[in-house]
Amino acid sequence: MNADGGGISSGAGGHELKRRDLEIIAGMIADGSRALDIGCGDGALLDYLVHRKNVDARGIELSQAGVNSCVAHGLSVIQGDADTDLAYYPDDAFDYVVLTRTLQATRNPRDVVSHLVRIGRHAIVSFTNFGHWRVRLKLLTDGRMPVLGDDGYAWHDTPNIHLCTIRDFSLMCEDLGLTVQRALSLSRSGVGRELNSARAAANLRGEEAIFLLTRE
Repeated sequence: MNADGGGISSGAGGHELKRRDLEIIAGMIADGSRALDIGCGDGALLDYLVHRKNVDARGIELSQAGVNSCVAHGLSVIQGDADTDLAYYPDDAFDYVVLTRTLQATRNPRDVVSHLVRIGRHAIVSFTNFGHWRVRLKLLTDGRMPVLGDDGYAWHDTPNIHLCTIRDFSLMCEDLGLTVQRALSLSRSGVGRELNSARAAANLRGEEAIFLLTRE
């Protein structure tokens, strides 16, 4: 699938992807490369990369249930925490390091991103955009924290502790001296739009963002 195409359904072990962002991310990863998926969940992306793109794909997952699911499907996954365990990986150990919908749940997102571009030649980061117009409208009209994305978490049970917008993330990448090779915003319907220098509109319309980064 490309940024404007449709998704296809299946889970880990089915060699397909049901999440639109994961299929776009898979398209950014070269065949036969080495990839590390941090916060890999049930291993859907890893499974796809291994069987469809011949990628030497490894994963780190915090939850034991996620690790068990991945291992049951023959995937190379270890239990680990992005906030504490990335420091043990050597420089340039992978071609791509992926962090999907996890950054906002880390304690030190700036440090995590710095490790991503150190460990991999390329880093791919996706996150929910809390600058979306629905978020702003909900706060303005109801004075309540909105439920955004497909996780359905309320303010009191969400794992998200560092909420950011597309503009926030762009400025952090600039501050870290990172090169944005590609950036997209995704609408609620899953339509992807390439981001350019005029990212103010994307910060309003995009519910999710995907960035492909390298060190300068």
